[in-house]
Amino acid sequence: MSLTAARMRAFNAVVDEGNYSAAARRLGMSQPAVSQAIQDLEKSFSVKLFERRGRSLVPTHLALELAPISSEIGRLEDAARVLLQRSERLETGVLRVGLGSLMPGMAIIGAFQKRFPNIQVQVEYAIFSDIIDAVMAGRADLGILPDVPKDGRFRTKVCLTQEVVALIPHGHPLASNTTVTLADLMVERLIFQKRGSATQKVVDKAFRTAGLAPHASLVLETGGEVYEAVANGLGVGFLWRHGTSRRDGARRVPVVEIDAPYEEVVFRRADQANPIVDMFFDATDLVTFS
Repeated sequence: MSLTAARMRAFNAVVDEGNYSAAARRLGMSQPAVSQAIQDLEKSFSVKLFERRGRSLVPTHLALELAPISSEIGRLEDAARVLLQRSERLETGVLRVGLGSLMPGMAIIGAFQKRFPNIQVQVEYAIFSDIIDAVMAGRADLGILPDVPKDGRFRTKVCLTQEVVALIPHGHPLASNTTVTLADLMVERLIFQKRGSATQKVVDKAFRTAGLAPHASLVLETGGEVYEAVANGLGVGFLWRHGTSRRDGARRVPVVEIDAPYEEVVFRRADQANPIVDMFFDATDLVTFS
């Protein structure tokens, strides 16, 4: 007795399509090959699976009992094929990642590449709005940003929760404080990021809510540039707490009026599927932040 995957596929197709010719088209086989597969299955177990009525093949009671089982076998076979093909594709490839901050993205990329060293990761480092646009336009396969819109366009996964803090040069009188207020910072040379930055949106909202109108002495593109400017004594800036792994030259100080945490997420377009992206999502579980 021989129960093969090929015969079960033929059986499923005939049950669904109701005749050999339609089943053959669905399977990409010849009609005689499908008919022979059913006959071999019936002969192997001395059973009758279909009755002919006109041009249609009607499943017998036994076939109707078998159909849910054979469908599950087909589903498992398909799942196994997808898994094997995914693993094959993951041996090589390119993943395009958009980052608004160097961290936590670099840590997640590091964890991902330890598992898949032959995948090339291409990084676009830009402000929030540019990364959103890149993912939507397909220039990036995924992005890592805080406070991504929850509007159905994206599939998201939270990788950490963090808040914006003041970045103050070592040796500055405020650097030893446990907290600072926005009023404290109004007299400082302030370093902002350009509009469209997630960091700057939080900062602007906080000053506006406090009824303050700050003036920036320096406006830069990215959080990495802000850190470099602060570390070189050009003023006081703002940064996500885990926005960089650097600790030299500046100290992170919580701001009283900016205490709300935001979710940093890995996200991709909801209408696109990419097994490499799915494995990158899984890599977020391998990284912890303190």
